Amino acid sequence: MRSVTYSMSISLDGYIVGPDGSFQWTVPDEEVFRFWIDEIRGVGVHLLGRRLYETMLYWETADQDRSLDASELEWAGLWNPLPKVVFSRTLPAVQGNARLASGGLTEEIERLRAEPAEGDIAIGGATLAAEAAASDLIDEYRAMVYPVLLGGGIPFFPQHERRVDLELVETRTFGSKVVYLRHRVAR
Repeated sequence: MRSVTYSMSISLDGYIVGPDGSFQWTVPDEEVFRFWIDEIRGVGVHLLGRRLYETMLYWETADQDRSLDASELEWAGLWNPLPKVVFSRTLPAVQGNARLASGGLTEEIERLRAEPAEGDIAIGGATLAAEAAASDLIDEYRAMVYPVLLGGGIPFFPQHERRVDLELVETRTFGSKVVYLRHRVAR
């Protein structure tokens, strides 16, 4: 069965976006960016909330930007053909290799897990991840922890007052002092 993963950059105090809405502190160096490129190769479909979808729209035409380096072009080449499912109550349409979700998150994940496809079902965005976590749909939490304290903003971890036991399955420290933590939900 395909795993459902939630992977985002996170501050040491647990936020994916700061109180001012900024996430500039997450701009990866070359080593971290290479890691993200390798990780996206294992994704079969990406589920996104509206805000993350709109942020990632940049990559739909980024390959036309002459200032991109080889790694950024490689990322665009992997991201653009990747199937995406967007969950939104306000968007009338989406672009690129994306479609609007036709049902709820649980139904969509059940349908995707039943398909004979390869690769993880990746979730992007805290709101969508919180809904998936509340329904116990997330199999792995993958956090790229940046050495910064933001003091507030949008939290990485869902706040549903329920305990979830995790098993550490991978860790890596990058030269930039960013730490990758991969935890599997203990079931």
